[in-house]
This record gives sequence, C-alpha cells and structure tokens, in this order.
Amino acid sequence: MGETKLTRFAKFAWFVLAWNVVVILWGVFLRASKSGDGCGQHWLTCGGEVIPTAPEMKTVIEYSHRITSFLALVAVVALLIWAFKKFAKGSPIRKTAVGSFVFILTEALVGAGLVLTGNTAETLTPARPFWMAGHLVNTFILLTFLTLTARYASGGAPLNWKVKRGYLVAIAVGIVAVFFVGITGSIAALSHMLFPAGTLAEGIAADFSPASNMLLRLRLLHPISAILSSVFLIFLTGWLAKESGKEKRVVRWSNILALVVLAQIAFGSLTLFMLAPIIMQVGHLLLADAIWISYVMLAASFLSEGNAE
Repeated sequence: MGETKLTRFAKFAWFVLAWNVVVILWGVFLRASKSGDGCGQHWLTCGGEVIPTAPEMKTVIEYSHRITSFLALVAVVALLIWAFKKFAKGSPIRKTAVGSFVFILTEALVGAGLVLTGNTAETLTPARPFWMAGHLVNTFILLTFLTLTARYASGGAPLNWKVKRGYLVAIAVGIVAVFFVGITGSIAALSHMLFPAGTLAEGIAADFSPASNMLLRLRLLHPISAILSSVFLIFLTGWLAKESGKEKRVVRWSNILALVVLAQIAFGSLTLFMLAPIIMQVGHLLLADAIWISYVMLAASFLSEGNAE
C-alpha cells in the first residue's frame, strides 16, 4: 500500500466523518424547526411520493435531510469497500469501517422509526424521550467508529487494552459522562421545543413547578450534569497527559478537548440566556460532537502509546 493511496484514503475518511457531522447538524435544524413531519408518517417515500411535488418548506427541510443522510450512507459504504481493498485481513481499520457501516444503518433505522411512529415535530408520546436518547447514543457510537477509521487511516497505532485498570475506569467514566450529558441535552432540547418559554425566568419557574410536564422538570439535569462532567473531563485531560509522560499526541488532544469543553460551557450558558434560538442549538450540538470526537482521539492516543501494565 503506497503512501499516496493511504493519504487519499485518509482524506476521504476525514471527509466522511465531517459529512456525517453536517448531516447530524441538519437533523438538529430539522427537529428545532419542527419540520420532522414534513413527509408525514412515510418512509422511504415522502408523503407517499418518491420526489415530493409542490412541497411546503418543512417538506423541503425533511426531504433534504433524507437526501444528505443517503449520501452519508453511500460514503460510508464506499469507505468500507475501500478499506477492505486497501488493508489486510485483521487490520483494525477494517473493523472500524465495518462498525461505521453497521451504525449508519442503525442510524437510518432509528430515523425511520421516529417518522413511522409519528415521534416528530410537536408530537409528544411517552416513547419519544427514549427514541431521542437512543438516537443520540447511536450517533455518538457512529462518530466513534468514523473517527477511529480516520485515525487509523492517518497512521494511528492500534489500541492497547492491556493497561492499568485505573486508566480504563477513568476513560469509561468519561464516556458515561459525555453520553449522559448528551442524553439530558436531547431531553432539554425536546422540552424547549414543545414547551417554549417567553423569558428565562418563566422557563426556570416551569422547571420547578410540580404542574409542569415531566420533561420540563428533568431539564435541570442537563446544566447540572454538564458542569460536573466538564470539571471531570478537564481534570481527566490533564491526568492522562501526565500519565502518558507528556507524549505529544496525548498532550495535543488533551489541550484540544479542554479548550472545546470550556468553549461549550460558555456557549451553552449563552444558549440558555438567549432561550435557545435554532442557530445556537446547532452550534451547541456542533461543540458537543467536537467534544466527543476529541475525547475519542484523546483516549485512542493514550491507549496506543504503550501505557501497559
């Protein structure tokens, strides 16, 4: 395998990751603009048509999301085929490419499930928060495999799981923390869309009111968990950098993750005070994705740098 071919593959792998982030952000705009029912309860068709005629704006938004999602699937399939052609049997990049393919399929199935069960736009069913949480978890797992694929394509070393148990526990706690913040964030975003507040004071009052919907009363979990998790992640970044012996890649991703976490705290606070306009929600999720990708890169860099028992 020549260096030029590897470089082309690596560039394509990073492009596929970036494109999937764009699709995810468009999905946020779809949800926040209440356009999720733009095609009705139809999938794969849109309102019973392959190509909608005389569509409303929400139909255009929903249909364009489906198109970009389909292109993401095509790109992942191309990535999988290319990985199997260019890398030997048993290569970790083959495994992560397969993982990427599996979870982009489940991502499509979750999206289809939301549409077919009517858990879109302003509809609230008892199952919708669980659909949202499942969607978030699947998205993060998909980003994990795409990130690792791009990392391996760029020359990243295989992961070494035979490290001190304390390292694995700390990394696992970080994973749980990021996932929990993401899930509570999806619940907070859903509650804001379904029960918008005119002022910050009105929103806070609704959070504490026993008469409020359960979603509103759960909304406080997001800022609380976000602050606690941010403190832990910043501590973890410094600790892993130190334990790696200040290895260059670990230090780089440690610094990147810490900076993105701090930026997210500031951006999240601003989003709250501005009552979460759509553009701020998109930016908030972009930073959340950046945190997760950075975390995956930090953990992978640490685990591949010979911190063996």
